[in-house]
Amino acid sequence: MTQDLDHYNVAHGMSPEDTPELRALYQGFKENHLNPLWTQTGDLMPMHPKPQAVPHVWRWADLLPLAEKSGELVPVGRGGERRAIGLANPGLGGKAYVSPTLWAAIQYLGPRETAPEHRHAQNAFRFVVEGEGVWTVVDGDPVRMSRGDLLLTPGWRFHGHHNDRDAPMAWIDGLDIPFSQQMDVGFFEFGSDRVTDYATPNYSRGERLWCHPGLRPLSQLQDTVASPIGAYRWEHTDRALTEQLLLEDEGQPATVEQGHAAIRYVNPTTGGDVMPTIRCEFHRLRAGAQTPVRREVGSTVFQVFEGQGAVVMGDVRHPLEKGDIFVIPSWVPWSLEAETLFDLFRFSDAPIMERLNFMRTMVDGG
Repeated sequence: MTQDLDHYNVAHGMSPEDTPELRALYQGFKENHLNPLWTQTGDLMPMHPKPQAVPHVWRWADLLPLAEKSGELVPVGRGGERRAIGLANPGLGGKAYVSPTLWAAIQYLGPRETAPEHRHAQNAFRFVVEGEGVWTVVDGDPVRMSRGDLLLTPGWRFHGHHNDRDAPMAWIDGLDIPFSQQMDVGFFEFGSDRVTDYATPNYSRGERLWCHPGLRPLSQLQDTVASPIGAYRWEHTDRALTEQLLLEDEGQPATVEQGHAAIRYVNPTTGGDVMPTIRCEFHRLRAGAQTPVRREVGSTVFQVFEGQGAVVMGDVRHPLEKGDIFVIPSWVPWSLEAETLFDLFRFSDAPIMERLNFMRTMVDGG
């Protein structure tokens, strides 16, 4: 694209003649920390997004053994804080960024281990693809972590984790760390060296207050920036997706596309996204279903929860199975294919793109 613009500039008289005076001018720019726009237009203002991040798939069959080995060799405690292994997009120079705005990691907690409490300005969530036995304690409220659950830790909430069982547990973390670092908005603070409550309730206090369909407590009428719900339980997600497909069978317009059911996790106080910088969704495709090819501004990450299928990113088809994680950078064309009933968790930076009015979507045939 830079070459295209260079040809345009030459054709329209924007490419000056190389003279000693021009070289002296450019040297003056360099000495005064200046860059002329006419030499960088293609990089600064491309015709469409040109992400440095690349489409990539991380295999659960590779990630989990590495996390288990980390559990044998690396302790959890102050300083390191978490036994979390960040997914580094191959296009981003080795940084543990899954995309320019999002961070994803596999976190591993061994039997009877505790990750100490801390808090940070960055927003975070956890999604559990398998296992149970860990409670995350958010501002003193113990929240059970179980298969298929989405757990929230909005920014500046104290949180720690404790494993109450004799077996280890792994899950994925998602945060807006890269975006926060780019914007220089990060704060961090240590909390207790342990966690403030080792209770193991089946439902957290936040769930007991908020998780009643269509009902809002009168004691909590002020809207909140992030959702007050600490855990979105798999039983409700599964039921919602099942009902969408059953209604489709009855001829009702309940699904996103033919054979494709989906839900968005929402903040019950506003109806908006669960956190101000991260959108979370869950998608289910019937066996044989295929989504149309789409492009979207911003980046998105999927993890396969159950089933087999594939994602096509650009011109490359990637087979997928349970636990596999893949990232779709901005404006890369993609589609999903289901070989069996295919369940996928998704998170993205869509709230940022929409609030800043950068969001744009293109769907083939749409």
